[in-house]
This record gives sequence, C-alpha cells and structure tokens, in this order.
Amino acid sequence: MESQKMEAQTTISINMEPSVAVVILNWNGKALLEQFLPSVVQSQYPNLQIIVGDNHSSDDSVDFVKTNYPDIQIIQNDQNYGFAGGYNKILEQVKADYFILLNSDVEVPQNWISPVISLMESNPDIAAAQPKIKWHKDKNQFEYAGAAGGFLDKYAFPFCRGRIFDAIENDQGQYNNTLEIFWASGAAFFIKSKYWTETGGLDAALFAHMEEIDLCWRLKNLGYKVMFCPDAEVYHVGGGSLNATNPFKTYLNFRNNLMIMQKNLPAPEVFSRIFIRFFIDFAALLHFLLKGEVKFAMAVSKAHFHFFKHLSATRKKRTAKQIPYKQHTGVLHSSIVYSFFIKKIRKFSGIEFK
Repeated sequence: MESQKMEAQTTISINMEPSVAVVILNWNGKALLEQFLPSVVQSQYPNLQIIVGDNHSSDDSVDFVKTNYPDIQIIQNDQNYGFAGGYNKILEQVKADYFILLNSDVEVPQNWISPVISLMESNPDIAAAQPKIKWHKDKNQFEYAGAAGGFLDKYAFPFCRGRIFDAIENDQGQYNNTLEIFWASGAAFFIKSKYWTETGGLDAALFAHMEEIDLCWRLKNLGYKVMFCPDAEVYHVGGGSLNATNPFKTYLNFRNNLMIMQKNLPAPEVFSRIFIRFFIDFAALLHFLLKGEVKFAMAVSKAHFHFFKHLSATRKKRTAKQIPYKQHTGVLHSSIVYSFFIKKIRKFSGIEFK
C-alpha cells in the first residue's frame, strides 16, 4: 500500500513538470554518440524523452544506438536534409511541451535542463532560451557557438557575450545574470513546442548556420522573448559538422546572414542595411585575397551571387510582422566590426550599448 502511494506521488510529480524532448540530430556521427550520449542519458529531469534523429547516415551510428541505448527513440530521415530541414522533419514526429535541439558534440551535466525550463515557465512570453555554453576542451572558457547569449550589431553581424569574432573569454562569472538576448545558440536550443509550430520551425533553405538566429528573429518579431540562463551550462566541442577552415562554412555564413536580413528587417530598413553590408562583405573578400585565401574570397562572392539569384524566393518568406530593428532587445546600434577591428575591443564588457 505504501509503495503504491509513493508511485502515485511520483506520477503526479512527473505530470506536473512540463514534458521535454531532447533531440539530437545525427549524421554519420557514431564517434560523437559514443562519446557524448552517456552524459545525455544521465540527465536529471522527471518528464524527459531522449530522441536521436538520424539524417540518413551511411555509418553504423543508428545500429550503435539501437544496440547500446534501446530506450532512446530513433527517428530516421530518408535523406540528409541539413541541420534546419533535418530538425524540421524529425520534430514533426515529436510531442512534448519543450524541444531541446542538442548538438551531438555536447557534453551535459546532470542538472542542465531544470534551470532553463524553470526560467521559461516563469513568463509565457519567453519562447526560446539557451544555457551557458562552454568549451569542452577547456571548461573555464566560453565556446564560440553561443557562449553567454547571442546579439546582433547594426548590420546584423552576430556576436556573443564572451565571444566577439575569434576573441573568446574565460568564464569568471562576469556574465552570470539572467537576461533577454537576441538569439540562442543552436548547440543547445530550448524552445516551447507551441512556438516552434507557430513559426514553422527552422528555414530549411538556410541548410545550416544562422538558422537559429533567423528563428529567434521571427519569434521576436512576433513579440516573444529569447533568454539566457546562467544557472545551467553545457560543454560543446564545436565544428563537428563544418570547421572554421571550410570555405563552405564561410559561404553559408555570408549567404544566410543576408537572407535573414531580407526576411526579418522592416521594409524601410532592408535596402539601407543590406547595402552597407555589401561594402563590409567586400572588405572581407579583399582581406581573404590579400591573405592568399582565394577559396574563402570565392565563397563570399558565391554567397552574394546566390543571395541575388534567390531574392524573389526569400522575399516570399518575409514575416507578416516586423518590429523596427532598434526596438529589439539584444541589438547593438553600432558596428561590431568597427569596435573589434578599429577600436580593438576584445571583450563584451567593453562594448557600449546605447
């Protein structure tokens, strides 16, 4: 009788907690799954399901999960749809109050979920959030992809608290405050499933890189908030799919940045901000050429060509509502490029937000 009462109390406790689905998108990542799945399955949260979504892998990673983690659900795509399209296909088949999009190269401590969910439950306007993201190789250091929350500058260049371009800070508790940010990192991306559905998820045309920034921008244009939670942290290897020395990553970053500007900026601001971005991008192209990095210069040129070629298709994806860019929390109303390269500012704390 006493055991039945305890079981009933446990069931009630679980049912009171929002349901959470941790979804790891995998593509030929057996080695990463071997290394990082053990920490994920040790996660402490009472109403949790763990799912591996496979993007049509050709290695034996699916068999590895089936054999070693029979309790983990596997959902398989019929082809590689990229990061954005892959998650869209997988999450169509997942039911939970919250989705956590977790990269396969992320190690997590046991209590990394509850603090973020508690923060998001505190306000119905909070649609998405991220924990503190630190480098797996040196857990005293922030990690490039997210750090302590994402921001955009006047011309939509992304940067983070704890990381400006390639200048990465050590975590000394300097960013241990909860605050609204512009974008949350796709490395460990928390979102309420109803808002995922409302926005239609990620833009598959972006394929990979900056798709989470686009989604956060669309959420903010709808009046929702994106938050940073300092009470949880994860440890990211980074560059698991495309590393910084890959010209294709450069192409995606330059192309996608222009696309999300066209999609989400208010009509009166689109032309002027993108026009100036072209000049900044051209300076980057010249910089690559001067360094002898012809493939990277060509990647920038190719990104611009693709952007112009698909202007009409991107225009059709513009959100029905755009909030003036300056009104968004998480926007720096000056150039982060100027601050970094001319003023030599290397830390987020040195940036003056006006």
